[in-house]
Amino acid sequence: MSDVDERVVVLSQREVECLRWVENGKSSWAIGVILNVSDNTVNFHIKNAMRKLDASTRTQAVVKARRLSLI
Repeated sequence: MSDVDERVVVLSQREVECLRWVENGKSSWAIGVILNVSDNTVNFHIKNAMRKLDASTRTQAVVKARRLSLI
């Protein structure tokens, strides 16, 4: 088990929202259009979620968040 499995991970509502769109195959640009924010803002939220989940890719973050029932 990794450290992520042994501690509580808390994602913001926006981080969860962005990861859900990533899970559905959307790019940062497309997510930004959907959420009416810049793609830089989307990347900020995704990177924060990746850091919290100890993930090195967006896909890995989605898998870990799904496994932890966060999305």
